[in-house]
Amino acid sequence: MDVRHLSILRELGDRGSVTAVAQALFITPSAVSQQLAVLQRGVPVALTQRCGRSLVLTDAGRALADAATDVATALARAEVAVDAFLGDPRGTVRVAAFSSAATAFFPALLQAGGPTVECAEHDVSQSRFPALCADHDVVLAHRLDSSPPWPTTIAVTPLLHEPLDVAVPVGHALARHTTLTAEQVVAEPWIAVHEGFPLLAPLEAIAAAAGRPLTIAHRINDLTVAAGLVTAGAGLALMPRHTAPSAPGLVLRPLDGMDLARHIDALVRPERALRSSVGTVLATLTSAAEALATSTD
Repeated sequence: MDVRHLSILRELGDRGSVTAVAQALFITPSAVSQQLAVLQRGVPVALTQRCGRSLVLTDAGRALADAATDVATALARAEVAVDAFLGDPRGTVRVAAFSSAATAFFPALLQAGGPTVECAEHDVSQSRFPALCADHDVVLAHRLDSSPPWPTTIAVTPLLHEPLDVAVPVGHALARHTTLTAEQVVAEPWIAVHEGFPLLAPLEAIAAAAGRPLTIAHRINDLTVAAGLVTAGAGLALMPRHTAPSAPGLVLRPLDGMDLARHIDALVRPERALRSSVGTVLATLTSAAEALATSTD
């Protein structure tokens, strides 16, 4: 098997289409298809199949794509011996993060004085975070306690296990309580994230605990905007305890009997984790996460 063909198969699994692979690798879709065909000729089981107009991996294709991760990691280890770049602590590191993590962590990265960091904000659904690792060295991602773990082909550095609280305007009657129940908050209007994003499932859990649906008044993904709406009395919102935006007009209250929390993790392709500059960035992120958790406990 040719390493380049395995790489193409892996990219198809990560990026989801022949066109996306071609654009990322600066080759034509025809060239991608040809290299996949060459790889297929050396394997006795189907690696890809048509799903509508798209070409997707079969189970065998996914298994081989996963093995391609190990191959890429082994090659990166070999390059450590001959390529000084991997040991260069000044190498540029591309970091992507969803909005609230970007607000919490990007300043710490830029002020650390280590490697050059290129920051990008990507607010995507949970399932799409691993794919961002194709274009970024480090991806800050979040998932709920109840969600499946990240793919084993991605190296994960845990940063925060963050409780989710209810944001209430300071003048609201509920603000007088130190803790709240699902029954107390279910009748209030809510500011929720859009469908498919991680913080929606806890709202569904609150509704289930109260035995009636929530009234969703607004759909806002940006926590800073949501905090402003809460302050203005537009409704309640679910906010992460450590990375919620600072807003003097609201308070955070935990929910009794409901362990609502999310994980914030740093995702990295294993071969990129071998770079000294990436390791420095991960260490900075870990220290920043510890400081956040300490300051808000």
